[in-house]
Amino acid sequence: MHSLTVQSVDAGVLPAEVNRVSEGHSPTFLRFQLGARLRELRERAGLRADEVGEHADCSASTISRIEGGKVGIRRGVLLQLLELYNVTDEAHRETLLTLAKQGKQRGWWARYGDLPAAYAQYIGFEAAASEMRNYEPLVVPGQLQTEDYLRALFRAAEPYQTEETVEKRVRVRLARQDLLTKENPLRLLTVLDEGVLRRLIGGPDVMRGQLKRLSEAIQMPNVTIQILPFSGGAYAGMAGSFAILSFPTADAPTIACAEGLTGALYAEGDDARRYTLVFDSLRAAALSPLESARLIDSVRAELA
Repeated sequence: MHSLTVQSVDAGVLPAEVNRVSEGHSPTFLRFQLGARLRELRERAGLRADEVGEHADCSASTISRIEGGKVGIRRGVLLQLLELYNVTDEAHRETLLTLAKQGKQRGWWARYGDLPAAYAQYIGFEAAASEMRNYEPLVVPGQLQTEDYLRALFRAAEPYQTEETVEKRVRVRLARQDLLTKENPLRLLTVLDEGVLRRLIGGPDVMRGQLKRLSEAIQMPNVTIQILPFSGGAYAGMAGSFAILSFPTADAPTIACAEGLTGALYAEGDDARRYTLVFDSLRAAALSPLESARLIDSVRAELA
């Protein structure tokens, strides 16, 4: 998985602000924020990861994993790093210590047992996001899938998985959908290829229920669905699905995630901006939300 880097952050955030920001945020996101600050401090100090690791009695790869937000950091090690980086401001030190402590908490998805690391990381970012821009050329986005649809999808896409594993994935996916209906819900803007509507995943009955769900979702104030019609020909983004996650804090970068067979690729900075340009191009080429709703209803009527 591609390592994340972030733009410069405000080193003077007060602990109270961290507490407010962290409410409702996932530990994944908090570890990511802490790692970003530690990376910036190391670079300002002109130190390499192996030099820091030697000082803290750990490997350079451990330092890199901490800075990438993939693992937490013990309080003692963090204090060593703050001393090495000459961080003397008490408010700044308390901010980083608070992030480290809260980043060790377990996310809601931990109750479902061990999940693939890449999947758990994505759920963590998603749980902290305020907006998701999503493009899907093959299947309905996870946030909008019905239980019957996603169960049929999992069984077809991963035939080697046990029934128990499939059911756990179903429960996790349904729990993720709560983001759309919680207080301060996730804002979802999604562009779907017309083929998503016409691919009979699970058969006609399942697809009728799925299309009904899309028709209902269109009425939600925080959901926008647009369809790329077959008649539009070629368009940008035909290589595969991706999601762009934006966060409510000013210092958090926008993250783009593209899924592959062997994991997920995360990008930010200029790479994330390229994904944003592609998404804007897709929205411009797609039908309007109203026209998209009519097409969804038309395909549903065909299946009836």
